[in-house]
Amino acid sequence: MSHVNNNTEAAILSRRKFIKMAGAGLAVLSFPMSSTFAFGADKQKANPKIVWLLLRGALDSMHTIIPSFDPQYKTLRPKLSASFKAPLLPLQQGFFLHPSLKNMHTWYQEKSLLPIVAVSSGYQKRSHFDGQDFLESGKGQIDHDSGWLSRAIDVKNKRALAISRATPISLRGSKNSTKQVSTWYPSKFDSAEHEVYSELAQLYQHDEALKENLENGLEVLGLVGAKNAKTKKRQGKFIDLSKACAKFMVGEQGVDCAMLELGGWDTHNNQSFRLNRQLSELDQGLAALKSGLGDEWQNTVIIIGTEFGRTAKENGTGGTDHGTGSALFLAGGAVNGGKVQGKWPGLKADELFEQRDLMPTTNSFGWIGNILSQHWQFTEQELRQVFPQVKAYNEALVKA
Repeated sequence: MSHVNNNTEAAILSRRKFIKMAGAGLAVLSFPMSSTFAFGADKQKANPKIVWLLLRGALDSMHTIIPSFDPQYKTLRPKLSASFKAPLLPLQQGFFLHPSLKNMHTWYQEKSLLPIVAVSSGYQKRSHFDGQDFLESGKGQIDHDSGWLSRAIDVKNKRALAISRATPISLRGSKNSTKQVSTWYPSKFDSAEHEVYSELAQLYQHDEALKENLENGLEVLGLVGAKNAKTKKRQGKFIDLSKACAKFMVGEQGVDCAMLELGGWDTHNNQSFRLNRQLSELDQGLAALKSGLGDEWQNTVIIIGTEFGRTAKENGTGGTDHGTGSALFLAGGAVNGGKVQGKWPGLKADELFEQRDLMPTTNSFGWIGNILSQHWQFTEQELRQVFPQVKAYNEALVKA
């Protein structure tokens, strides 16, 4: 009779715990149909807007929403925990926000930002391409021809815009795509390089070896979810794309929702410096979006997500590697913020997923479904058309 060694047994238990958590995140959630959330049906917003912002490359949530209260945090990250160049920005429950996120912290104080810790789409591997595709599909599986946001606008007959050269998976598959989904990107920027990599990713999707080799090569070049420095200069900055996004959303003919993308989050090395820069770019771009929206800010929810998190322990090159649990942000004048949502799982070895990653305790689609329910007045039946495997959380995420 063979015996399971300790490491293998721990890994099996960790995966079972992940599945149990994911199952809880998919099964025990309820829709906001009780009297507590009756405002959703009675008080229709004049022009509720949604912006979906995908951070491609896997944001390190533990360097963004810092769990300073957890005694294992500094043990796992002795260098990264001491690498901040300015005071951390206080949240509640012992969490802190990265010092580069000054505008977002102001929104938190104004109760217009809601950080959510330890989330996951349910994707259990660590491939950037597959993780992003899984998150954008929203079906509990990868479907390159149907995205969750596209299905949502079909249900409510809304119009969407992708600030992108091509239609991202999130907005693919609309039954009336020519009328409901548009794309826009500054024509002066060169798109050839990114399109080649995108097509290769699609071509290699069913060949694990080729897909892994492509992804490893792009990581070496720093091109996963982003572009190299030369190409990035041709593209324009996130702040400019955010300003343009806002212009398309305001006024009587403004679109109902938009999708933005920001790459460069794959921080295997030199993470402290790179995230200072990345988070500053994110924060400034979001501030520009708010400014451009003007009065529409009060009717807007911005959903900010990433494909997965990163390892709980820092590596030997000042970075972190591909992980599992990450974070989700909800921002905007319509958000009922000013607190930290989600259940913190802990950072002890037996509390981590496979003894290496932050264990997810809630599902990203449960939170997004909640926003659709409260902000766009989705019924339970309508939500099933968007997220067939998930129910929305019973939390008041949108202001009454």
